[in-house]
Amino acid sequence: TDAEVSTRKKTFSEVQTERLDQAERTVLIKCPSKLNEKKLLQYLSSHGNVKSHFFFENHGISALIEFSEKSSIASLQDAVGIPGASEHHVVPFKSRLFTFTLKNPVSQHMEETPLRLSPQCHIPVKDLIQKLCLADSISSQMHILLNEYQLTEENIKLRFLACSLVRDFARAYFPDSTVKPFGSSVNTFGKLGSDVDMFLDFHDTGKHATKMKKGPFEMEYQMKRLPSERLATQRILSVIGDCLDNFGPGCANVQKILNARCPLVKFSHQPTGFQCDLSVSNSIAIRSSELLYIYGCLDSRVRALVFTIRCWARVHGLTNSAPGTWITNFSLTMMVMFFLQKRSPPIIPTLDQLKELADEKDKHIIGGYDCSFVSDLRKIKPTKNTETLDVLLGEFFEYFGNFDFRKNSINLRKGKEVNKPESSPLYIWNPFEQDLNISKNVNQPQLEKFIAMARESAWILQKEDKTQQMISKEPWGLATLLIPFGKSNSSRMKNRMKGIGSETIRSLLDSLKLNNANSQQKAVGK
Repeated sequence: TDAEVSTRKKTFSEVQTERLDQAERTVLIKCPSKLNEKKLLQYLSSHGNVKSHFFFENHGISALIEFSEKSSIASLQDAVGIPGASEHHVVPFKSRLFTFTLKNPVSQHMEETPLRLSPQCHIPVKDLIQKLCLADSISSQMHILLNEYQLTEENIKLRFLACSLVRDFARAYFPDSTVKPFGSSVNTFGKLGSDVDMFLDFHDTGKHATKMKKGPFEMEYQMKRLPSERLATQRILSVIGDCLDNFGPGCANVQKILNARCPLVKFSHQPTGFQCDLSVSNSIAIRSSELLYIYGCLDSRVRALVFTIRCWARVHGLTNSAPGTWITNFSLTMMVMFFLQKRSPPIIPTLDQLKELADEKDKHIIGGYDCSFVSDLRKIKPTKNTETLDVLLGEFFEYFGNFDFRKNSINLRKGKEVNKPESSPLYIWNPFEQDLNISKNVNQPQLEKFIAMARESAWILQKEDKTQQMISKEPWGLATLLIPFGKSNSSRMKNRMKGIGSETIRSLLDSLKLNNANSQQKAVGK
């Protein structure tokens, strides 16, 4: 759609700023069960114009209400009461989360209207497979999968609202702070139901610098000094974690994980239904989010292929939401990007090419690493490659089924295979911290399983008689690949495994030592 194209071309930071602003004008209401939508909106409009709204199911019906003006929220808050303390005593923190109940339900009961509810999670794989069988090409199957799994406009609003509500707490201590989502919530590769990664940021960059130049004095705040940045981060997160735990409406299961490589607070935010991870500003993680945002916006095939490969990997147990020795979604996404850089002609540019296009305002040096790349999508030439998704899917499996993982590593800066700098089974260069391997946690058996599944999938796609399967109503194309490869073809699987290596036993032992490594990947793997 045209609307989508025009929103697609905004820079990452424009989109972020717009969404954060939207979230500040938003409230969340737990609605009465018998609800007349028109009456609710009529009442809310007495506080100011309602710009957008939607309803969703979350232990009853909730409504997200976006006002045109921030002042409408204060007006509404003035009219809202404090819960009566009959059995519970309350913490009197006034947030933007409200509960509405009908004053006299009996008379209003007749006017209940059916509501359109926005789904906040994706359909189960078995339902997806049935939908896929009705499509007419693998390309359209991949687009169906993308449409079922990708974040909706409503879900994105809810994610930014969750950040905005946490920010209200942080501002009690640090009035200038912001809380922003990063990772899959913003990089165009987020899946419905995924966690919200958010970080606390204290640097309101740019605003201050010009004012400081004036006048005869060097002026600075007196601030508490600590021996390390890490300690400051741990202390801040510890206090904000306690704050959410003690005072945060609907914040449950708050866990402070302050000794991780990247200290964080995990909690579940019940009003929005999200699992959240809060950390302190991690500039490199934000650059990674923006890089993926750019790749996701450049060509519609990129996201369709990534969502498909991720779903395929999940079905076959190649990825797992728990930390361990399996491939992460981030690594998998980077493998897809690398594959698309290697097509002839390439479908997306290398990171070095994006760096060439960067101008002054795109310059970012973080901790000694050059993280510069162009932010304006219009400066990037569209690809001349016209391969269909049908072709690309088969070629992806073919390419990695026969990739020389022993010798080569995957480098997105250069867009070519380079000799491995060290002996990890799978070596994918961190695009920014050039001395890190983002897939260091992956062991040999997991890599071998990935190779075997890729070979099996390539073989299935080549051998398949689509028309026959469509006539006999059997799953075909992508649908076949999303059904676990069962016992029936285990002898074929053994052949695929041939020549993949005898290092499995040794590396199983290694993997026990490696289980720890993934917790350190947390910061990188967003």
